[in-house]
Amino acid sequence: MNQLEHIVAFVRVAELGSYTRAAEALDLSRTRVSRQVMALEETLGARLIQRTTRRLHLTEAGERYLVRAQGVLQALNEAAAEVGQGTSDVRGRLRVNGPMSFGTRYLAPLVAQFMQAHPALEVRLDLNDRRVDLLEEGYDLAIRIGSLPDSSLVARRLTRCRLLFCASPEYLSTHGEPRRVQDLAEHRCLRYRSGQQSADWQIATQSLTVNGPLESNNGDVITHVAEAGLGIAQQPSFLVTESIASGRLVPILTNEPPVRLDVHALYPARRYLPAKVERFIDLLTEAWGDPPVWEQNIGLSPISQQ
Repeated sequence: MNQLEHIVAFVRVAELGSYTRAAEALDLSRTRVSRQVMALEETLGARLIQRTTRRLHLTEAGERYLVRAQGVLQALNEAAAEVGQGTSDVRGRLRVNGPMSFGTRYLAPLVAQFMQAHPALEVRLDLNDRRVDLLEEGYDLAIRIGSLPDSSLVARRLTRCRLLFCASPEYLSTHGEPRRVQDLAEHRCLRYRSGQQSADWQIATQSLTVNGPLESNNGDVITHVAEAGLGIAQQPSFLVTESIASGRLVPILTNEPPVRLDVHALYPARRYLPAKVERFIDLLTEAWGDPPVWEQNIGLSPISQQ
């Protein structure tokens, strides 16, 4: 074993927060990874990682060394890419998390395309609407829509969408079309709720309390119920533009300023970003576009770039 292997082992342990995950990423045993880190500490004459029964923490020396070590590995990777003219293979395992309905429609097809282009790559794609902990659960990146909590993760904006008010032609024929936001208080509203978050609707910079016959933690359910003529929905554009294009739903209150939702890729903060992650993010950005593919050709006015 050489010192470079020890450095790689330390960086992976520090980035993933786990000897076990680092061992999986490096295709080594946990024992070997632990010995490599210990050997590096012995060479440096300094403790880099404090180990406890529950988790590990970098020492002050470890935090300083991590920054320098990541820079060294990034430089080596760039040199290898330059020598190889950028033809290095994308391989290993890519772990991706994303929201359920969006992921089924717009993420899964691109995962298949990426796998076809890189047959040596294995992908783990988990779709759910909870906020996973990337470091604790071992994901390389996650796709998030809407506001982001402050964290140490890196956020790269991929595209955007908007919230749309819509209802079926049958509902509007029976109940009339609201002309102002305030009119929604007199209508049957189909509300999305996830966990403990409020089911109130976002109107520009304000929230509006509405009532109706349905609450659900799944946007597809709300879309189906709206298509059945049972109420008005406020939905992300990626969920309803197909229904609007086919005439099953009609956009309403279109003069109201739209609520914009940015679509981000989140990944652990690091200077050395694996090629599999960087290239997958590039594919998503190019494929979705801005304005996004799901908002094209349905007559929506351009959304502000601010």
